[in-house]
This record gives sequence, C-alpha cells and structure tokens, in this order.
Amino acid sequence: MKKTALVLGATGGIGGAVMRRLIAGGWQVRALTRRADVEFPEECEAVTGDAMDAPSVASAAQGASVIVHAVNPPGYRDWDRLVLPMLDNTIRAAAANGARILLPGTVYNFGPDVFPNIAEGAPQNPETRKGKIRVAMEQRLHMAAEQGSCTALIVRAGDFFGPGAVNNWFGQGLVTPGTRPKVIRNPGKQGVGHQWAYLPDVAETMVRLLEHADLPPFGSFHMEGHWDHDGRQMVQAIARVLGDPAVRIRPLPWWLLRAAALVATTPREMMEMRYLWQQPVRMTNAGLVAILGDEPRTPLLEAVRKTLGDLRCM
Repeated sequence: MKKTALVLGATGGIGGAVMRRLIAGGWQVRALTRRADVEFPEECEAVTGDAMDAPSVASAAQGASVIVHAVNPPGYRDWDRLVLPMLDNTIRAAAANGARILLPGTVYNFGPDVFPNIAEGAPQNPETRKGKIRVAMEQRLHMAAEQGSCTALIVRAGDFFGPGAVNNWFGQGLVTPGTRPKVIRNPGKQGVGHQWAYLPDVAETMVRLLEHADLPPFGSFHMEGHWDHDGRQMVQAIARVLGDPAVRIRPLPWWLLRAAALVATTPREMMEMRYLWQQPVRMTNAGLVAILGDEPRTPLLEAVRKTLGDLRCM
C-alpha cells in the first residue's frame, strides 16, 4: 500500500516543494486548502478546509502516516493568535492516526547565547516574539512525542529560495520578480555570513528523513544549505547568472523598510529579523549527516538560475 501524507500549506514554498517530492517518491498525497480553485498536480488529492478548523484537519488526515505542517498565517499577520491553535489541530489529528508530524523549523528559536555556530541540540533562548512562539510550537511537539500521542520531525534550514518560494528575502529583498533586475539589493553587512536553503534540497532532505527506518520519536535536525561566508556570494551569484549587461549590487535601503514598518505588518516583521543579517548565524548539520550520510545540495549557480527563472527575472 502507498504511504499517505497530508500537506498543510501546500500552496506555500516549502509545503509545495515537499508535496512535489512526496508525489515523486510514490506517496499518496492530500493537500488541505481553503480555496477550491487552486490547481494541484493530478496526483494530489485536494481537500477543501482550513487548518484553523479542527474537524477539517481531522477529516483530511484520516489514514495519513505523515502530516506536513507547513502552514503559516499569510504576511506574518496574527502569529500570536493563530500559530499555536493550528498546530494543536495538527497534533490531535496526528494522534488519532498514529502519524508523524513534519515541521519546517526556523533559526528564530535561538538567541545570541548560542551564536554564531548553532548545533542541533543547542539551547533555545530567543529574544524575539516570533522566536518564542516557534519554541512553544516545538515544545508542544516534543511533549506529544514523549506522551506517545504522535511522533515528530523538525528540519531547520536557512533562508529559503528556489522555484515556488514565496514571502522570502530572495524574491522580496534581493531582486524584484517579473522583470530583469536593474539592481540587486544586499540586506547583509559586508563580511557577515548568511545561511541559505534551496527549497528542492530542503524537500529532498525532509522526505529522506521521513523514509529513514531509524528515526527517533522526536527528531530535530539542521541543514547547512548554502553558507554565504562573506555575505556577497549570493548576490554575486545572481549577477553572474544574469550576465551582461552587468547588474549593479547595492545595499538594501533598511531605512525604507523601517518607514514602511510603521504602517504595514510584513515590513515590521522583517525588521524584527534584521539581526540575522547583522551577525553570522550558522546552523551545523552533524546530526543530519550522521543519519543520512550526506546532505542534498544543488550547486549554487544552478539553484540561483532556476530560482531567477521561476521569478521571471531572466
């Protein structure tokens, strides 16, 4: 029998990437979506419902051995009000089916006490509001796994980029989608490293872990992804892929984002995460490599080329 996975957040970047990788791996996949007009691959069964509605999640999860919890409030809005109730619905549905929950993790969980190199078992003492919410999410998953209600897998990675990626720094900060860029914006400080994660690599890693026979009831792993050691490798890769005529690289105008944050939610939330561009923060992947043997990693130029093509920037 085919293994069955329910994907929450399949219209988002990481949810969509995991959905496609599961289908390619022969899984039977369902996607819970609030909109009936969304088109999914024909191999994916679309189920209309809302992650905030417990009966919808429970119904969609029947028979599933994995629930991919890749759903977030759009535009960072109402995190404090929506994120934990959505996860509680997923935990209850997973418990009813003996399923494993897959949660895409973030670096937000960590504070300066463990910078710059963050091991997979590092203490989680965040200083930001979103970081504290993410810690609460993972604590609930850990408790559910300890109680035997369900099992859980967390895979943490750097800033996403890649085909299908939405609401990310690459497509909202570095370049403007829909046209060949006239300028490439760099949010980072010169000489400060930054961690990136190519979505197909993240999805490949997650599914390999899900299919691994020796996964613990609660597993938390880090991806190294693409480490931009001086904060210039990514923007230079973009310029190299775009080719002639050469595109200028300029600093991101943070003052403009700060002004927009006075009236808009998304810029405000982006400003809260600015510290990740002001100092090197690098997650290490020793535990991941111990399980899988290596980490899937698409060459940077190839990954950037496919990302720019998806953004219609070529």
